[in-house]
Amino acid sequence: MSTTGTLALLHTSPVHVPVFDGLRDRYHPGLVLRHLVDEELLARAREAGPEAVAGSVAAVLARAVADGADAVLCTCSTIGGVAERQAAGLGVPVLRVDRPMAAEAARYDRIIVVAALRSTVEPTVALIAEESGPGTSFIGTVVLEGAWELFEAGDREGYLDAVAAAVDGAPETDGSVVVLAQASMADAVGRMSTRRPVLAGPRPGLAAAAEAVAAVRARSSGARDRPEGRGPAGAAGPAGPPW
Repeated sequence: MSTTGTLALLHTSPVHVPVFDGLRDRYHPGLVLRHLVDEELLARAREAGPEAVAGSVAAVLARAVADGADAVLCTCSTIGGVAERQAAGLGVPVLRVDRPMAAEAARYDRIIVVAALRSTVEPTVALIAEESGPGTSFIGTVVLEGAWELFEAGDREGYLDAVAAAVDGAPETDGSVVVLAQASMADAVGRMSTRRPVLAGPRPGLAAAAEAVAAVRARSSGARDRPEGRGPAGAAGPAGPPW
């Protein structure tokens, strides 16, 4: 399905750029992606907590909107919640890449969150609990010690292998699902032999963002096409000049 419009993506690693370009080319041709990469945001959030970068995130998103973005997608789970809260002040949708994944995970009785960064665990668990509502599922967590060091060293193959091995090695129980807490883990799914569902954020996250862009464009088009002096439902608006 072709989607027109512009989506800005806030990344904390350049490795995400080709991943989302590939998903766009396959599932959302016509959607313009503008990639904003700021690795320092994650470094600071890991050291001082996500709220420590709220001002910097707000500034980056404001520039993206000023440059014409119809919506913004934050692909970093650690700062996704901080980014999402900026939407009201920006006037455009701001989405976190892991929310659609969390909503899907909430349908299961037992959830295992796998992360390579400890700073990602708390935001991800909180998001799943939010999506689960009063009937929150059991949520277990696994932090892959040493995996992020592989990622930072540029050993992407070793990193993905470590993620796949951890998921395959986790005990399987009925009604369970695995949530890959970071977008960088998504390509490990094809290396796994587990029979249980494994959820990753990039594809559903981009799909939700593309829908948001389409909705913004539709509203904008409707406003342009509406006869002058008429309200959204055809009601008369304020009287115009007498000529």
